[in-house]
Amino acid sequence: MIKGFKDFLKRGNVIDLAVAVVMGTAFTAIVTSVTKGVIEPLLAVLGGNREYGLGFQILSDKPATFVALGPIISAGVNFVCVAAVLYFVLILPMNTIKNRLSKPTEVKADPTELELLTEIRDLLAKQNADK
Repeated sequence: MIKGFKDFLKRGNVIDLAVAVVMGTAFTAIVTSVTKGVIEPLLAVLGGNREYGLGFQILSDKPATFVALGPIISAGVNFVCVAAVLYFVLILPMNTIKNRLSKPTEVKADPTELELLTEIRDLLAKQNADK
């Protein structure tokens, strides 16, 4: 039972998925509040209009035609911050631990030319002895 649990934990996909769902959800609230409190006011100042923020008006007499770029930029900043924290705080250390705990696979090197010739000689000698 414990061996099965250890095998379950060592599966990379299960750990990656659990980390992404749990930590992504928890950390998104923090990053969203930072972007709403810092990034969006800066974009509103750059846009010149405090109400709409950074963007452009398609029709000057209709406020409903304002294309807001501020929320798109904020969502991009949100995404990059969440992805960076998840990678550097959780995924990178987990991969390091997984590499340290995994057994190194023994890679057999290709035989050298001398070894191949020796093997051919031995096989020919065996065939000649059998005749």
